[in-house]
Amino acid sequence: MTDASHHDGSRRSLTRQVPGLVVTEHEVDVPLDHQDPGGEKLTIFAREVADPGGRDRPYLVFLQGGPGSEAPRPTRLPSSPGWLDRALVDHRVLMLDQRGTGRSSPGSATSADLLARSPQQQADRLALFRADAIVADAEVLRERLGVERWSVLGQSFGGFCALRYLSVAPHSLSSALFTGGVPPVGRPVDDPYVATYATMAERNRRYYRRYPEDLDRVRRLHDLADAQALVLPDGDAVTSRRLRSIGSMLGMSDGAEHLHHLLERDPASPAFRHDLAAAMPFGGRDPLYSVIHEACYADGGTTRWSAQRVMPEQFAEDRTWFTGEHLFPWTFTDARELAPLAAAADLLAQREWPRLYDEEVLGSVDVPCAAAVYAEDAYVDRELSLETARLVPTMRTWVTNEYEHNGLRADGGRILDRLIQMVRGTA
Repeated sequence: MTDASHHDGSRRSLTRQVPGLVVTEHEVDVPLDHQDPGGEKLTIFAREVADPGGRDRPYLVFLQGGPGSEAPRPTRLPSSPGWLDRALVDHRVLMLDQRGTGRSSPGSATSADLLARSPQQQADRLALFRADAIVADAEVLRERLGVERWSVLGQSFGGFCALRYLSVAPHSLSSALFTGGVPPVGRPVDDPYVATYATMAERNRRYYRRYPEDLDRVRRLHDLADAQALVLPDGDAVTSRRLRSIGSMLGMSDGAEHLHHLLERDPASPAFRHDLAAAMPFGGRDPLYSVIHEACYADGGTTRWSAQRVMPEQFAEDRTWFTGEHLFPWTFTDARELAPLAAAADLLAQREWPRLYDEEVLGSVDVPCAAAVYAEDAYVDRELSLETARLVPTMRTWVTNEYEHNGLRADGGRILDRLIQMVRGTA
């Protein structure tokens, strides 16, 4: 049932009742380039989710991981995402579709409009889809909604956005919560990749200790890849090097089991082919995840295909070792849906990036902050996260080995409750 709509030229909103929730859909127009406010515009979409009795509660803005993924699509019966019930006790939740995702325009980094441009034009446009632009979009939305301050919850890359928020607009925040997403500050982009390779090395050792029979299965799959006999439903012949990328699953709490269950399938079966395609971290479903992935770590400087340059000898020599969230130049040639972005991705890898974070501002922040830092996180390194946390005088950290990078999805209610108690000083 539709309750109300609002349109004032700067914001368009529609409210409706759904089972257990009141949902308001907001659209605002923002500059493609916030340095050029009179130029081309994008539409940013956000879904406000409230308990039927909680429509006047303060906002909690959820900043999705990625980059390049839309916000969750919420339901109440059952509660999804799993942390939503806990959030709605104290807040209205605003789920932001970051630019280039979901219902925000453009809806894809492989849109016809983008692909019609030259590689340099593509790169210049895609450079405007990092955390700095996402936070600027959020600020436009906050102002249009007439909100003085709100809280943010950043998961993974969403935490990178939250730290950017603290660097440029701490006055707009009442609290900042991080889950597996406190980024390195002022570090060369190589540092997080060196750290995550070390974590992935241990994950490979653990995996083959748990499932030693899978070593022969992996070798057979590589042989099939060499013979171009490992073909996905979209027609892509999986290369040996692309096959290794399914190790990204090992960064999740249930990842080893999901990987094993994939590998025990018959490689000739349709089920295997479809499940293998779903296990590939970089592909056509979320092209922004690939094309600006290394750039999201660039707090200044250039990336120059960092994951390829710093790959350890063990990974280079033994192809049975799975890689993790590591992007390579060939990612854009081995996946046909990414191939149109290959030249632009290379230009972005050579680009000199501006700083995302400001140590001086972070050092004077008075916004209550709390972070769940996962002790063995394969995506966002613990030590680099703690180094950054020490820059923020109000940042309280909860270092735990109870969860992996997907902790918020695995046990979101408990994690969010603890973070809320931490910023209140009651935990």
